[in-house]
Amino acid sequence: MADPSFVVEDQSEAIGLLEKRLPSTKRIDTHGAIVFLGEDRAYKMKRAVKFPYMDFSTAERRKAMCEAEIDINRRLAPEIYLGVEPVGPDWVVVMRRFDEDGLFDRMAARGALTVEIMAALGARIAAFHDAAPPVSGFSGPEDYRQSVAADIRQLREQGDRLDQEATETLAEALPAALEPFLDIVAQRAAAGAVRRCHGDLHLRNIVLIDGKPVPFDAIEFSPRMASIDVLYDLAFTLMDLCERGLRPLANRLLNEWLWRIGELPAAPHETALALLPHFLSRRASVRAFVDASAAALGKKDYGPARAYQRCAVEFLHASPPRLVAVGGLSGSGKTTLALKLAPEIGRSPGAVVVRSDVERKRQAGIALEERMPAGSYTREASAKVYDAMLARAEQVLRAGYSVILDAVHARPDERAAAEALAKRMGVPFEGIWLDVPKDVAQARVAGRTGDASDASPAVVERQYDYDLGEMRWQRRGNA
Repeated sequence: MADPSFVVEDQSEAIGLLEKRLPSTKRIDTHGAIVFLGEDRAYKMKRAVKFPYMDFSTAERRKAMCEAEIDINRRLAPEIYLGVEPVGPDWVVVMRRFDEDGLFDRMAARGALTVEIMAALGARIAAFHDAAPPVSGFSGPEDYRQSVAADIRQLREQGDRLDQEATETLAEALPAALEPFLDIVAQRAAAGAVRRCHGDLHLRNIVLIDGKPVPFDAIEFSPRMASIDVLYDLAFTLMDLCERGLRPLANRLLNEWLWRIGELPAAPHETALALLPHFLSRRASVRAFVDASAAALGKKDYGPARAYQRCAVEFLHASPPRLVAVGGLSGSGKTTLALKLAPEIGRSPGAVVVRSDVERKRQAGIALEERMPAGSYTREASAKVYDAMLARAEQVLRAGYSVILDAVHARPDERAAAEALAKRMGVPFEGIWLDVPKDVAQARVAGRTGDASDASPAVVERQYDYDLGEMRWQRRGNA
């Protein structure tokens, strides 16, 4: 059977040279590359293909793209990327080989991914996004329209490799999910949310090395495709986790990223959540036509590509938002409960957790793990924190996502303000108050490490003297 039409050049000479150099090598074929795995090195050859979105059609172009791959990926994974070497008439990227069992898609398959790993990944991606300078000329409203139209063409060009009914559903639904929010697209581009990102952050492109998540294989072949909204970059990982039935992990990743990513006051990330269903659906659609192309090349099953299509349709199904508030003295388990409930509430990947501890560190301009200076916990400072939490929660609710407020809420007016927000926004409200014995709470806060909370056993001691006033919220025991 002949190669698919997108394969434009014979690379058998270079392939033969690599196979001769590495007689016991393992070979991995994708739609855009051939990877040869040696004992301690990996050699990645750009496949001679030409797609509308990716051009590796000449040896000169492939050399340039190998060099570009080294440049962009050393920013995220310097421990992996080593350099570029010639192989006959072609070129390869040379990488340090890692344990493939650490790839996140494999870890997901065997149930080895954890919320702790997702928290570390969210922190690493947020730091990468913050360090990347904003770029202009990409990702404006008309750019979005054109790229969505291109995605739809790619889906249709796969023909019966994909579910054609689902393709036509997406052809109508993807633009419809975008058009109401083009003003947010324009605001994000103007505010600096568009940056030179990874661009391809699915689970196969993240690996655990020495216990730390390392994203690799960032897009090098198209600055336009990789110059995107930082939320759209994150959406690929969120989508891939949700498609695999790992919504709790996706929710943890989203919340960690939101807690740590730098603020954009002119176009807040919380407001941009209105675009997230569209972003998730587009990411699943892209994965569908890319996987269908790869399956055509290897004469494999198209079932996984069609599963991504179904996922793309499901992301666009609306779910009314709601507001939950979790209160309790320090050490009562508020954050634990909030993060447990969040994946179950609202549309994928679940509710946004708005934490008082995070808001306090943001206002102080310090890292979440740093302790606040002495004297920071005044009534006036706390009032500003609660006001900021409610403002952020309102942005999320207006974007169509549910919210969980995570704060002590010891004062009746603080609890009433949360209830009033829900009433004003016209969303259902649930208030939960956690009661735990003082010794349990003190033991918990004493054992915390690397958390945004500054509470100590002495703080807990003082809090247990609070007059809580009338408690209308549902009271629960040990969380």
